[in-house]
Amino acid sequence: MLSRTADNLYWLARYVERAEYLARILEVTQRLTTLPLAYVGTSNEWESAVATAGCAHAFAAAYPEANEEAVTDFLCFSTANPSSIRSCFEIARTNARAVRTALTVEMWDAINGTWLELKRFGNGPTSREEFMRFLRWVQESSLRFDGSAYRTMLRNDAYWFSRLGVYMERADNTARILDVKYHMLLPAHERVGGPLDYFQWTAILRSVSALTAYHWVYRESVKPWLIADLLILRDEMPRSLASCYENLVLYLDHIARAYGRQGPAQRQARAVRARLENSRMEEIFQQGMHEFIGEFIDNNNRLGAAITEQFLM
Repeated sequence: MLSRTADNLYWLARYVERAEYLARILEVTQRLTTLPLAYVGTSNEWESAVATAGCAHAFAAAYPEANEEAVTDFLCFSTANPSSIRSCFEIARTNARAVRTALTVEMWDAINGTWLELKRFGNGPTSREEFMRFLRWVQESSLRFDGSAYRTMLRNDAYWFSRLGVYMERADNTARILDVKYHMLLPAHERVGGPLDYFQWTAILRSVSALTAYHWVYRESVKPWLIADLLILRDEMPRSLASCYENLVLYLDHIARAYGRQGPAQRQARAVRARLENSRMEEIFQQGMHEFIGEFIDNNNRLGAAITEQFLM
């Protein structure tokens, strides 16, 4: 496979996954802002949404304050933001067009149909109800594309590079959600374990579709260290860091066998996977959750650079 084709498939999958992630973050933020003031107090959930998306500096340069109108415009419809939902779907479709012959009919129909339908929303929904429907549509569009890839692609290098993109993006997203909640969401004057803390952790579980899974696994009330355990170390949780790296190692090994050689990307992925397998939540909290997640994000970025240098250039 040409490196250009692999690059297009990889980033196509990443941008579709990123669009879904942004929709989940905004949906949860909208839910949190509807809580009574007795629960939310003075916390700025819209500011945390921008921080979770990793766009805080770009947002601050474009808008004077983080409010509902500014954040939804920036993260959903702004053409100046390369990571807005609109930009994600546009870049994904551009990558899909470049490798049209490497996609199945169902995959092309899913991403092309999403782009055409996105134009119907114009500059954004006119009410909160329409906005929530828009966010659900984004998630469903991403799931439709991902499902068509899973059900219709041959299990060859095109599929493997596509899945690398999915799990690289998913690992980064889950880590950022955890880091923002643990490090900056809860205001300094709020009590850990209080109502606001509880609703924020529950919202994080909703943002990764893990609230039901949490109760299936632990069968008790929401507790921060158990949520961290679920989203960091549990292989059976599809969006956990451990699960993402289990799949990254798997697909990198498939590519290595197909092309007959290992490289830095395989070694980097195995090292992160081994670190996760050998970690325990008690040790992570003793070391510091923010420090652990920060190190993971740095390692994940290094893996992305290694994949690019080894395969996509």
